[in-house]
Amino acid sequence: MADENTYNAVPTLDEIVFENRNKAYGAYDLRTRYRGMLTKAFIFGTLFFCIAAITPFVIMKIQQMSAKDATEVNANLIEILPEEELIIEEKKEEEPPPPPPPKEPEVQEVIQNVVPEPVKAPKVETPPPPISKQLETTTGVVAVEGVKTPTYSPPPPPPSTGTKVQAVEVKPQVSATQVYTEVEQLAEFPGGINSFRSKVSNSFDTSVMSGDEGMVKTEITFVVERDGSITDVKANGPNRDFNAEALRTVKSIKNKWAPAKINGQAVRYRFRMPLTMQFE
Repeated sequence: MADENTYNAVPTLDEIVFENRNKAYGAYDLRTRYRGMLTKAFIFGTLFFCIAAITPFVIMKIQQMSAKDATEVNANLIEILPEEELIIEEKKEEEPPPPPPPKEPEVQEVIQNVVPEPVKAPKVETPPPPISKQLETTTGVVAVEGVKTPTYSPPPPPPSTGTKVQAVEVKPQVSATQVYTEVEQLAEFPGGINSFRSKVSNSFDTSVMSGDEGMVKTEITFVVERDGSITDVKANGPNRDFNAEALRTVKSIKNKWAPAKINGQAVRYRFRMPLTMQFE
C-alpha cells in the first residue's frame, strides 16, 4: 500500500527540481514557503492601504463631532437717514491782477575819453656865461687829490707751527630703546655659546614629548637687554610642545649675558639660536 501511494501522488514542481538534491539547503525552503509569504504580504498590504484611505475621513468626522455649536447673533437693523443734499456754492472767479507797469530801460551814460594831442615841449637853451666870468677861473700846477676808494687786501696766512690738524670723527648716536640686529660687538654668554646650549639641553624636560617624533627643530629668538638680561623670548617651530618646553627652558636660565655694543655703548640686541633634538 505504501508503494501505491508513493507512485500515485502527483509531485510538485519544487520536488521535481530538487529531486536527488539537498533539500535542507535554503533555496528549497524559500520555494516551499513563497506562496504563503506572498499571500500574507498581499493581505497586510491591503489592510494598510484601507487604513490609510479611511483615516482622513475618520479624523474629519471626529472634528465635526467635537466642533462647538454655532452661535446665532441677532442683528438689529438701524434706520438709515436719507442723505441731505449738499449745497455747493459757486465760487466767483477772481479777477486777474493787473499787469505790472513796464520797466523803463536803463540809460547808460557813455563817457568818452578824450586824449589830448601830444605837444612837443620847447627846448630851453642856456646861454654861455659871459667872457668876463670865464676869465675869473684860476688854473694852477698844484694837483688836487680826489676821493680815494678803499682796496681789499686778503688776511695774512696763519703762522706755520709744524703741527698737523687732525680730523675729528663724528660717531652716530646710539638709541637706548631700539633693538639692533647688527652690532660691532656681539652679545656673549658667560662661557660662550656652547655653555648656553649645554644648559638648555640639560634643563630640557623630554617627558613632554611622546618619543616618536624623530628629529624636531625650532628657532629661539630673544632680546639681550643693556643690563644683560633676556626678554621677548619666542620659539618658531612646527611642534607646539617642543616650542613650549624650549621657551620654559630658556627663561629658566638666570645667568646674565655680556650685552652687545656699538661705539663702546651697550645696546639691545636680538639673538637667534636654532635648536634641534632627536627623539626615538
